[in-house]
Amino acid sequence: MTAKPFIKWVGGKGQLIEQLEALLPADFDSWENVTYIEPFVGGGAMLFHMLQTHSNIKSAIICDINPDLTLCYQVVKDNPSELVSSLQQIQKEYYALDNQDSKKEFFLQMRSEYNTKSLDPIRNTTLFFFLNRTCFNGLYRVNKSGLFNVPFGKYETPTICDPATIYADSELLQNVEILTGDYQQTLSKAKDNTLFYFDPPYRPLSNTSSFNDYAKEAFNDVAQKRLKEFCDKVEMEGYKFMLSNSDCTDMFFDDLYLQYVIERVWASRSVNANPNKRGKLTEILVHNYSATKQLKLAI
Repeated sequence: MTAKPFIKWVGGKGQLIEQLEALLPADFDSWENVTYIEPFVGGGAMLFHMLQTHSNIKSAIICDINPDLTLCYQVVKDNPSELVSSLQQIQKEYYALDNQDSKKEFFLQMRSEYNTKSLDPIRNTTLFFFLNRTCFNGLYRVNKSGLFNVPFGKYETPTICDPATIYADSELLQNVEILTGDYQQTLSKAKDNTLFYFDPPYRPLSNTSSFNDYAKEAFNDVAQKRLKEFCDKVEMEGYKFMLSNSDCTDMFFDDLYLQYVIERVWASRSVNANPNKRGKLTEILVHNYSATKQLKLAI
């Protein structure tokens, strides 16, 4: 069984894995007892890839500011059987509804229940999965009060329960430490050969494309600069990092990360209200080492 992201996540790195792998440190596979840290884990595509591809990773730490998301990881890790049973039940209930109106009504009921923020871990995670698979485009968006507000997605029979993925992910997560809250706490977990991969909320490409509300705390330019200062700390401590973000026309990141190496990778964007803004776009990939696997291969 292959472990893979158990949720859909905007900006997920599944499509970029080969490009990111090629931009790892050139000698990464010869590092011993590697610690891998993802301070903005999101959907976890890079996490699952790294843990299954690089056997020299002996410990991993993930973090996210969204407590419902990190709870999902904890439940998948510790209670996969209970989660599968609960997901199978809610999937059965949803599939039994015979028209879009009743499905939408059920969706809105589940969304309201989820937003009570008073559920046990299994139920909270069940509804997280359910809403992720039945809401519009699999978005995760909250308002300023932290309440999930994505509308119904009109899917007839989405896969709400995928037992094989949950069990495979649970097995892989056994050696992963899961943190909730500010990413800066992850620095204390670094030791010896550590690689950080940062995939923060992306800076909007324009004033009208401001979707980065994964949590009620805004990730604005001040937050982007704070993250750069954290990267400086990682550098000073002697650890390696990679960082993904949007490729802004105002050269914001080129200026901000001037002292580091900046590459471009190609990504497809499908979540945009304007069809003309979908398609292939470049993203930046910042790192604090000169030789990459790609460069080594080219030589």
